Amino acid sequence: MIASGPTVADPTTSAEALAILERYHIEVPANVRAWLEDPRSETLKPGDPMLSRSHFQLIATPQQSLDAAAQAALDAGITPLILGDLEGEAREVAKVHAGIARQVVLHGQPIAAPCVILSGGETTVTVRGNGRGGRNAEFLLALTEALQGLPGVYALAGDTDGIDGSEDNAGALMTPDSFARAEALGLRAADSLADNDGYGYFAALDSLIVTGPTRTNVNDFRAILILPSSD
Repeated sequence: MIASGPTVADPTTSAEALAILERYHIEVPANVRAWLEDPRSETLKPGDPMLSRSHFQLIATPQQSLDAAAQAALDAGITPLILGDLEGEAREVAKVHAGIARQVVLHGQPIAAPCVILSGGETTVTVRGNGRGGRNAEFLLALTEALQGLPGVYALAGDTDGIDGSEDNAGALMTPDSFARAEALGLRAADSLADNDGYGYFAALDSLIVTGPTRTNVNDFRAILILPSSD
């Protein structure tokens, strides 16, 4: 079991972490700095004899989850487009996905509907508001704001470990009518996004994905299903 690293060598050092704090003038609690400065807090490094009998083998990876989803789509007659593992600000990654989805709907490029856009990896969120929600709810909220009910476009985003950020949901769902339904409830996607309140937005639409802890983790999973306009 890797579980974020307790039995796997860590090539990074506390000194590197301290250097980052200094470089960007980041203030941290005194106990955090003391921990990083204490040699006893250093993690095990490659070649450490304590790991001489430790062995691990990856049995599930993010790419495998995308490949499995792509095969399921093919079996259903839907063309998959795998974007791979992506990083970056959640709302900016959402804009990229929205641009691809819009191009498919309007011009049938780079693939034609019915199709599904798949991506993994883990995004980040710069918190500026007081709302609730993790990176997947933030991604989906930004996608909803960008598409504003584009016909035939459905999407989900979730963390495969079952917990999106610190909330009780794994992620959320978006349908072509999500934007309009939220507006009817007095919820503006742009306002919710400014408040980092993806959880509240999709909870109001009864569109949260709640699985509980899955006891596995292959990063996040995002899928945008695009159906022909006649569907």
